[in-house]
Amino acid sequence: MIVVRDIFQIEPDQMKLAKELAKQSRQIEDRLGHRTARILTDCVGEYYTLITESEFDSLAEYETAIKAVIADPEWQQFYPQFRRLMRSGRREIFTILE
Repeated sequence: MIVVRDIFQIEPDQMKLAKELAKQSRQIEDRLGHRTARILTDCVGEYYTLITESEFDSLAEYETAIKAVIADPEWQQFYPQFRRLMRSGRREIFTILE
């Protein structure tokens, strides 16, 4: 089992919209088999951080899910809206031990 965290630094004046769009993204991804378990925002640390966290049985399952998301026409229309709100981002993938 793995956890995938997509970590975004959002433009300060765009955080409210980014949270709304993250919820829309979750609906698209869920429909396509990319199970977003949680949407998180910062309490401490670097300001204006938004994280989506997903769990998959394997890297292979994740790769299949992300390919389906990227190829989806609805996602392709959605993503540029979200991308404009970001200053930067990164992805972390962890193996769940317990």
